[in-house]
Amino acid sequence: QVQLVESGGGLVQPGGSLRLSCAASRSIVSSTVMGWYRQAPGKERELVARIATGGSGYTNYADFVKGRFTISRDIVNNMVHLEMNSLKPEDTAVYYCDAVFDFKEYWGQGTLVTVSS
Repeated sequence: QVQLVESGGGLVQPGGSLRLSCAASRSIVSSTVMGWYRQAPGKERELVARIATGGSGYTNYADFVKGRFTISRDIVNNMVHLEMNSLKPEDTAVYYCDAVFDFKEYWGQGTLVTVSS
C-alpha cells in the first residue's frame, strides 16, 4: 500500500503562484509515473501534468497549463512538486496527486486551489 499526501493548496489571486507538493510513503524510483490531476466543481477529473520518476524524468502537460505549470521530482525525499504560475480563476479545483506502483494506481486526498480576487 502506498500513501500520497498533498500539500500547498490555498487561496491565491489571479496571476499569482502556488507550489503543490506530494509526499509518497514509498521510494518514488520504484514507481512508473507520478502526476497531478484536478477536478473542478461539476466537472470530471482531468490530467494536469505527469512525470516519469525514473530515467530521464520525461514530462508531459495538458495544453491548458503549458508554459505556466512545471512538474518536478525529488527522488531523495520521495516527493513530486507542481509549480503553478500565472494562475487563472479557471485553475480553481481540487488537485490530486497520482502514482503508479507495481501496475497499481494510487491517489492522494487532494488539495484545494482557489484562484480568486
